[in-house]
Amino acid sequence: MKMLRFRSPSIRSLDQEVLCTIRLLDDSEISCSIQRDTKGQFLLDHVCNHYNLLERDYFGIRYVDPEKQRHWLEPNKPVVRQMKSAHQPYTMCFRVKFYPNEPMKIREELTRYLLYLQLKRDIYHGRLLCPFAEAAYLGACIIQAEFGDYDPEEHPSDYIRDFKLFPKQSLKLERKIMEIHKNELRGQCTSFAELNMLQRAHILETYGVDPHPCKDFTGSIAFLGFTATGFVVFQGNKRIHLLKWADVSKLKFEGKTFYVIGIQKEISLTGRMHCDRMKKLVLTFHTSTPAACKHLWKCGVENQAFYKCAKSSQIKTVSSSNIFFKGSRFRYSGRVAKEVIEASSKIKREQPEVRRAQFGQSRSYNSLSHKNLIMNMEPLVPALPSTNEYEETAADNAVVAVKDSVLLSPLEPSPAPPDAEQQSAERRNCLQPPRVSMETSNHRPHTPKAEEEVEEDDDASGPLTISELAYSPCASLLPTPVEDSQGGVDLLFSSPVQSPARMLREIHADPDIQAQLEADRERDRAYERTRLATRSRMGGVLTSSLRLLSSNERVNACMLSVARFVAVVMGVLLVTVPTLLLLLESDIDVSFLHEIRQTPEFEQFHFEYYCPLRRWILCRISMAMENLWSD
Repeated sequence: MKMLRFRSPSIRSLDQEVLCTIRLLDDSEISCSIQRDTKGQFLLDHVCNHYNLLERDYFGIRYVDPEKQRHWLEPNKPVVRQMKSAHQPYTMCFRVKFYPNEPMKIREELTRYLLYLQLKRDIYHGRLLCPFAEAAYLGACIIQAEFGDYDPEEHPSDYIRDFKLFPKQSLKLERKIMEIHKNELRGQCTSFAELNMLQRAHILETYGVDPHPCKDFTGSIAFLGFTATGFVVFQGNKRIHLLKWADVSKLKFEGKTFYVIGIQKEISLTGRMHCDRMKKLVLTFHTSTPAACKHLWKCGVENQAFYKCAKSSQIKTVSSSNIFFKGSRFRYSGRVAKEVIEASSKIKREQPEVRRAQFGQSRSYNSLSHKNLIMNMEPLVPALPSTNEYEETAADNAVVAVKDSVLLSPLEPSPAPPDAEQQSAERRNCLQPPRVSMETSNHRPHTPKAEEEVEEDDDASGPLTISELAYSPCASLLPTPVEDSQGGVDLLFSSPVQSPARMLREIHADPDIQAQLEADRERDRAYERTRLATRSRMGGVLTSSLRLLSSNERVNACMLSVARFVAVVMGVLLVTVPTLLLLLESDIDVSFLHEIRQTPEFEQFHFEYYCPLRRWILCRISMAMENLWSD
């Protein structure tokens, strides 16, 4: 009789295909079908092959789960498991994941064009915030790259007004963009204008920042981000924290709380920085949901590994908690920045064709006049009273950010050609992609050493103003998106600001109270030092050694590691030894067990220890049974 075989549902489900739609940087879409066990790397390779892209390590695919939490698609896990219960077909977006620290080291024009598209989106959605002068220059570069040279016959007096480049685009800003476009960028071809824009954008403080909305310990909303330099925090129109990757020792999270643990140079009461004195720094932030906190932690781990490590072999698996067998574990899988730059320098193929989308074809620019896409860009923290800051802030009064003083990159604008024939010839020559040597990427404007030291001190000592506007990206485009019409970023946090938080902000804002608090702290520290010195003299060697152990963080970590190792070894022995003993005393006839039974040591153990112990246990059991029967 022939036996019927049925396939299990799990095996049948593997043959089902899932349709995926991936939205590209120019808002065009490509689709493909995948199996249920297809991993994320397949989709990333599919998009890169569509572009004929080799420098693909800067890019990634992100998606939104049913709870409206954004995630980066992990390449080593199946797509269906990551998408969970999302509706089919799956919709994802191809975006820049790691922003190159030096765009001049990008080898191919195609990669620079994709980075240009990403930065254009960042500018419009408020993620790349910059001062007035920088905003005008970036907008002029975009217009030059999209339209070419200014032509009074083709371009009317208000030709920029129809195109939304910035979330708050005032008439003054449009006039400045047109002025730069007419006078400074004439003669630049599309690829050269794009590269010029990348060079100017990458020196901004918000370059490469994917802002994560959080609340600090006072209840104030802040935006956390990760760049090639390190971990940054923005609040209002200032960068209030910059912790370089070399100074970040650990990133962890517990529930909705995110911790950044690092070291910082100690600053005295007089404002002087002690380079030889380092103190431990713990920054605490609270997110709206545990999923948002875990996504923030993963982004931090990946960025730290990509920008800090010299080789991918140095990347380690990171745990979100110090407790053994608890917390999430995650490891970045991919090449690091130094390896990507080295691989880019070895590309020898001909430049692939770059298919540029026409300005206004993409949905992000063609639909800018629609009311449902105009995002609420009012400041989250009422730091600026004006509702139209760009018009009320005069460049003549020199109210600009620190970055305004940075000179232009080596890509100087070409002078205006004397006649139309020379202009057309130069335009034809400029159609070829610019060949930029790798040496120019290291060129920087000459700055005296004293100025560099002052700049360093400013970065370390206090907040840095980044723009006349408050940093306020679109709430519906954040890693934890919500609708602006329902309350914006404030809706992310259900608990309102309590009165103690407001009191803390008032205390921090009053310099007299701050000075008094600092004096009280110094008096308490002096009293504590005196008390500890007295206790050390009375306690003797044992007390001082215990204090040394408690104060030395490295020793504590070693002791904790040893304790964990001992606990694991004891657990393994408690399981392994009884199991082996039962196997030896059983009737299982295996060669290696038979050889162990024949040894004199085992026979001695069997007759002197095992047999008396077994008789004693059986005797106790029989006595207990007799007592039960008698009762």
